[in-house]
Amino acid sequence: MTTLPLIGLIGAGGTISSLATDPRDYMDYPETGRKLSVHEVLEELPQLREFAALKPLAFRSVGSSAMGPEDWLRLHATITAAITESPEIAGFVILHGTATLEETAYFLSLTLPADRPVVVVGAQRPLNTLSSDAPANAINALRTAASPEARGRGVMVVLNDEIHSARDVTKGSTFRLDAFYSPAHGPIGVCDPDRLVFYAPALPRDAGPAFDLSGVTALPRVDIFHAYAGNDGVMVRACLAAGAEGLVSAGFAPGMPPPLEREALVEAARAGVPVVQASRVGAGRVARRGWLTRERWIASGDLSPVKARILLMLALRQSRDPDELQRIFDRH
Repeated sequence: MTTLPLIGLIGAGGTISSLATDPRDYMDYPETGRKLSVHEVLEELPQLREFAALKPLAFRSVGSSAMGPEDWLRLHATITAAITESPEIAGFVILHGTATLEETAYFLSLTLPADRPVVVVGAQRPLNTLSSDAPANAINALRTAASPEARGRGVMVVLNDEIHSARDVTKGSTFRLDAFYSPAHGPIGVCDPDRLVFYAPALPRDAGPAFDLSGVTALPRVDIFHAYAGNDGVMVRACLAAGAEGLVSAGFAPGMPPPLEREALVEAARAGVPVVQASRVGAGRVARRGWLTRERWIASGDLSPVKARILLMLALRQSRDPDELQRIFDRH
């Protein structure tokens, strides 16, 4: 008899852990329905135990719009504590809401070792609705976390039969089941009915995390500014007054803030506050050329603004020098 691998199952809420009050409610359930704990999810989906031996790990069950940096640190601590307690754990699955799923996944990918797979999974429709994608997504997440081929791939996101890297994936639709995609590189694999198919071997990676969180209890404040016609930079100055230690400009493509906002950001950079230039469009690269080089701003490359914020929050613990920060962005 084959022994199933042990997988830590963390319940962080979201649609995948929700019950609606009506089987056709795909919209109002966040206000009218109920969030389930990880143990209650297992009662609703007992078939999950067919794919792995499960170690349920309690977390707070909320909509992911309520998730933030404090929760990322707690999730990291939950995973590292579980590994210490049960070294035989082969991987983890995190049940998560889709609103901030890509941010949680990217943070964990930068702060956890790559050896044990961590799969962050959500759903677009509650557990008890017609045509819910929650059961299939949860099963595929467990299959991925338990797969020997997933080792060394770090943190992944699984929805709609696709496997994505945490770095590249983003949510691109409000209600469709194929909401998640990776605009630059596409999925790294698929969950077919008979087997998982990864498109390339796992890249050789240092077993250690990119950023060590030992002793970290809080992350620096970093704010994002979305470019729009006529933006006058007032929000930049307000966030600086509120204590922002880093700034991300989600600029017009290929990476430009509007003129008055740029003036405020230039003032901030010259005063020693690191500024990252990203793009508000869904794909493409921001290069460090021209005035970005002259003003010593950091180019985000092809990182989205929300992921550039996460990387800057972590990188600020290592350096505040713009050139060193650029080297960190180029690596990650």
